[in-house]
Amino acid sequence: MDFIFQSNKYKSVFADTQSAPAQQIALSLLTCSAYLSNQRKKCVKVNITMDKIKTAVVGVGSLGQHHLKWLSRIENSELVGFYDIDTECRARFAKKYDNIIVFESLAQVAEMVEVVTIVVPTSEHCEVASFLIDKGVHCLIEKPVTATLDEATTLQEKARTTGAKVAVGHIERFNPAVQAVLEMGVKPAFIEAHRLAAFDPRGTDVAVVRDLMIHDIDLVLTFIESEITDIQASTVAVVSDQADIANARLTFACGAVANLTASRISLHQMRKLRIFQQSSYFSLDLAQKQADIYRLAAQGEVGEGLRIPIGKSDRKLIYTRKQDSGEDMLQMELSAFLRAVQDDKPVSVSLEQGTEALRVALEVERIGQESLNRMLTQN
Repeated sequence: MDFIFQSNKYKSVFADTQSAPAQQIALSLLTCSAYLSNQRKKCVKVNITMDKIKTAVVGVGSLGQHHLKWLSRIENSELVGFYDIDTECRARFAKKYDNIIVFESLAQVAEMVEVVTIVVPTSEHCEVASFLIDKGVHCLIEKPVTATLDEATTLQEKARTTGAKVAVGHIERFNPAVQAVLEMGVKPAFIEAHRLAAFDPRGTDVAVVRDLMIHDIDLVLTFIESEITDIQASTVAVVSDQADIANARLTFACGAVANLTASRISLHQMRKLRIFQQSSYFSLDLAQKQADIYRLAAQGEVGEGLRIPIGKSDRKLIYTRKQDSGEDMLQMELSAFLRAVQDDKPVSVSLEQGTEALRVALEVERIGQESLNRMLTQN
C-alpha cells in the first residue's frame, strides 16, 4: 500500500531549524514524499497529522443535507465541500454553506478530501463509490449498499485492492435501544419487528424491503449469529411499481426465527422490535430510542429494577428501561466512521455486512414476488 505524504507540512515544521539532525530528518521526509508520490498508482489517503479529517458529501437531498450539517459540526471533521449533479440543489446549499466548496465533479472531490459520505439514489451507489474507492477515498455509503449483489462484490474487490475503508449506513446500529441490548448480550429464540411509515415518493426507487425492512434485516443478522436456512415472504405493490408492504419469516440454523413486517403506506409510524429468549424479553421502541427489558430474576438476586411477581410462584421479573442518550444517531454514525479512519480500526458496519443484508433483502423480494405471482395466477 502506498501513502500520500504532504511535504509542505514538513517544510513548515523545519523551516526555522538550523540543526543538522533536524535538517537531515526534513530532507529524508521530503525525499520519501517525492518517491512515494512518483510511485503511487493506487493509494489510500492518510491523515498524517492526525488532526481534522477532510470530508465531503456526495448527494445533498433530503438525507444528504443532514450529513452536511453534522460533518460541519463534528469535532474531527473538516467539511471541505459537497457535490450533487442537480445544479439547483448545488446552488441552494451553496448559499447556506458559503464557506465550503461546491465541487464541479467527483474527480475534484477525490483530489481534495479523505472521507466521503455517499447519499445518492441507490442505483448510483456503485458508480460513485467505485470511482472514489479507486482513488483511495474512504467512503460511508447509505443503505442499501448497492442495487445488486454483483455491484456490492465489485466494491469489495476495489476496497481490498486500494485499502480504502468502506462502511454502510445502517443507522439503527447506533440506536441507543439497540446498543443497550447488545451490551447485555442476546441469544434470541424469536424476534418480531414492525417498521411502518407513511408513503413518500422519494423512496420508491427500490421496494419497501430494501427501503425499510433492510434496517431490521441488518439488526436481526446482528442479534442472531447463525446461518439462515429458510425464508418465507409475501409482498404487495399497492400504490407504486415496487412492493409497498412486505412480510418475511427468517429461520436460522440455530433454531431462532425472525418475523419482519414493513410498510410504507401506513397512517401511523412505527419502529418496534421485540426479542424473546430464555429468561429474558426485550421490547425496543426504535422511534423513541428506548428499550424495556424484562429479565427473570435469579433466586435471591438483589439489584436494580422493578420486581414483578409471576403468579403465585416465588419467581420475579426484573424490569428496567434504557432511555435515549440524547445524541443524534447520524452524528454517532459519522463520528464512529471518522474515528475508524483516523485510528485505522474496523468500521462499525462493514461492506461485507452491508452486502449480506442486501443479499437477504433481495431474496425476500424474490420470494415475495413469486408468492404474489402465484396468488394472481390462481385468481
